[in-house]
Amino acid sequence: MTDTAVPILMYHSVATAPNDATRALSVAPEAFAEQMALIGDLGLTPVTTAGLAARWRSGRPLPARPVLITFDDGYEGVHRHALPVLAKHGFPATLFVSTGWIRGAYGTGGGLDTMLDWRQVRDLAAAGVEIGGHSHTHPQLDQLDDAALRTELTRCTEIVADELGARPASFAYPYGYSDRRVREAVRAGGYAQALAVGNSLARRRQGPYALRRVTVRRSTGVEEFERLLHGRSVARAFARDRALTKGYALVRRARQVRRKAIRSRV
Repeated sequence: MTDTAVPILMYHSVATAPNDATRALSVAPEAFAEQMALIGDLGLTPVTTAGLAARWRSGRPLPARPVLITFDDGYEGVHRHALPVLAKHGFPATLFVSTGWIRGAYGTGGGLDTMLDWRQVRDLAAAGVEIGGHSHTHPQLDQLDDAALRTELTRCTEIVADELGARPASFAYPYGYSDRRVREAVRAGGYAQALAVGNSLARRRQGPYALRRVTVRRSTGVEEFERLLHGRSVARAFARDRALTKGYALVRRARQVRRKAIRSRV
């Protein structure tokens, strides 16, 4: 079986006037429409996260030139701006919700900009958008103790199941951070697959709980976007991101060691 490389696009906010907290990772509605049109023009086949993972798990062949369109957190613009464009093209997508950021009974007030409410999440699900988990309050999961980690995963799963009538099958790590303990907890929590970031194309050999994505930003022009779809110059485009990620990984591991040492002395 060939290990086909698949672009998994990671979006956040789709907004005309994003706030400062979300601006860099937002995409203008016009740019999003242009990007989706390009996907159609190039003959790519959008699939959901669960759909891709199921084919890789079973060994069934992938559709022609697959691509994943994913959104993190749950910003209101996904319903207002992205959904009509997805519907126009008949594209499926996956939305990963931080349940405590969604407006409604479970809200914690932590959302960085205007967030979806649960009626809008249900609208998205009814339109063919897969709804996945993204924790409850969007913490760095690898920095939590075991009990807090389980709470974040369980709370998210239960709320999505209560609101939509089905447990989420796919998960995305907040900030892209995970380690073996977090991945095992996600699996034990009933998720069949999970997405990281990594800023490279996804491949089957990465395993179902560490599939990589490429970040789409407000600064991503249409030519760069096309290169990402083809997997060209991805390493160069995200070289700085990877260097920062590696550096911060060392910081996070040092913090974990300190916390374990402190707990062992208590």
